[in-house]
Amino acid sequence: MIDDEIQVATTRKQARGLSRDRHARILEHLAAGGSVTVSALTAELGVSDMTIRRDLLELEREGRLRRVHGGALENNVLPPVAMDSEEPSFESRLQQRRPIKEAIAAAAAELVQRYRTIAIDVGTTTFLMSPHLRRLQHVKIFTNSIRVATVLDGTSAEVYLAGGRIRLDELSTFGPSAVAQFEALWFDVAVIGVSGITSDGLFDYSFEDADLKRVYLRRAGLKIALCDSAKFQRMSLVNVGALADINLLITDAPPPDSLAAALAAARVEVRVA
Repeated sequence: MIDDEIQVATTRKQARGLSRDRHARILEHLAAGGSVTVSALTAELGVSDMTIRRDLLELEREGRLRRVHGGALENNVLPPVAMDSEEPSFESRLQQRRPIKEAIAAAAAELVQRYRTIAIDVGTTTFLMSPHLRRLQHVKIFTNSIRVATVLDGTSAEVYLAGGRIRLDELSTFGPSAVAQFEALWFDVAVIGVSGITSDGLFDYSFEDADLKRVYLRRAGLKIALCDSAKFQRMSLVNVGALADINLLITDAPPPDSLAAALAAARVEVRVA
């Protein structure tokens, strides 16, 4: 009996030692790169992802790191986040940093033109993308933006506008019927606009538009977010989704270190136009 108790105590001591060793190596990687991913740590340390997630949870409780989807960040690489409480008009947003948005829109259009079913969200940058798609043939384009549908009117593309209530300034359609209509579909690629992006995810001003953004993210194979760098570390009323809900971010400048680390942990590719 005493021998069994000694064996149990020895096993627990060894486990604690291994745990401390893993924690030390995790913190070394954090210090070197600012972020770690569960998959990389699992491969390097030769343990299960459940073990690594438990290690990260323990280290977070000790205040040593901050967990994000798919990994963790250093606590000291998180710059402040600004809150936007009011949505500017569509026209005023369209003129803000317009040449930069044009470059992002052109890069997005070049990418999506290889697909056959394309979902396009409301927003100024998605609107600026739409003229680049006028030459496409044999494609189906789905949108809740009346502006985008109007730009594409008369082209060879088949354009489908979600039916529902109209949000006047944005000229977007929304509501249960619009959501139900597009929820029944599957898109090769979806392109969404956002009002801000932080390590906590993607943000938008409007409850109404956010519902369709989430549909696009759920129902598309490739999910692309368009976001100029002025929106980094900015949030607004509605959290649309996590960073891991998108595959690709097209922007005009590299994100700050903390956001870049969070995007890498979520396996989001960042493409600078």
